[in-house]
Amino acid sequence: MSPAHDTGTTEEELAGPPAPGGQPASGGRPASGGVVEAVEVPGIPGARHVRHVAPQEHVFAPIRVSVRRVGDELRGSVPVMPELHVPGTTCVRMAALVVWSDFLGGRMSVGVLAPRVPVTLDLHVELYTRSWDTSEVQVTGRLVKTGRSVVITAADFRHPDGTPLALATAAFMTAGDPSLVMPPLRWEDEDPDDAAWGPRQPLRAALAEHAGCEVRAPGVAAVARTANGLNASDTINGGLIALAAEEAALSLTPGVPLASMLLRYLRPVRLGPAVATARVSGGLGVVEVRDAGAEDRLAAHAVTRSFSGFDSAGM
Repeated sequence: MSPAHDTGTTEEELAGPPAPGGQPASGGRPASGGVVEAVEVPGIPGARHVRHVAPQEHVFAPIRVSVRRVGDELRGSVPVMPELHVPGTTCVRMAALVVWSDFLGGRMSVGVLAPRVPVTLDLHVELYTRSWDTSEVQVTGRLVKTGRSVVITAADFRHPDGTPLALATAAFMTAGDPSLVMPPLRWEDEDPDDAAWGPRQPLRAALAEHAGCEVRAPGVAAVARTANGLNASDTINGGLIALAAEEAALSLTPGVPLASMLLRYLRPVRLGPAVATARVSGGLGVVEVRDAGAEDRLAAHAVTRSFSGFDSAGM
């Protein structure tokens, strides 16, 4: 599930080419998930399917999680390469954990809320340690609370030896437009023979560079709206918003990883770029992400804490 945070779709041209990690759109149309198609769904007049970008084309395809259903949980793993580390450390970037948490939670939310489209309200990620020293992370997602329109999920990240590395919670709700529906989605298991889930492409550059996220000044980072960085509502993917927020905070404390992030999505970034501005004091940061192309409207608010405020001896 790509965090939508919104129900609308747009038809304007994309503001820029694909990020370095992705492919250009083909056939004169953006490779986005914002295309809707009329469909007949019992009980939902005027239903429209939301079509996602092909998994292998998305900017986050190289770091996707492979999962399977085990009882009431989703379990799987994801490879960890140096390109996912905060520069100068062995700590995995907060943005990657947001992407993984959102994928797990969104996939489970679809199983509860379908055919309605789930959108992400907020994500909260906490790290146990800044020293990960592993080439693989084991992930487990589970439902915490389900309701008629809201779902709360949790994700657990561990070293292959069982050592806890991070945990996350997320809240999802149904999109405000009741006519938008999800196409059939198999959330229980991934089919290894499904062409959409072909071999994972390598991450050939640091995550921020791969995604086209740039630091414009100390405390300010931005990411453009590109063909391969969209979500189901044709707006900037929530993982990219998290990446911009993280980059803005890290630029004020270079080499010091974030220990936690509470990210609330307030409105979609329809035009972009998404510009994150951070204020950090004593390791505690506040980051605002605005849609520069839409009168700088506030799109997301994050509270971060870095490991600089902790005694990391022995970690």
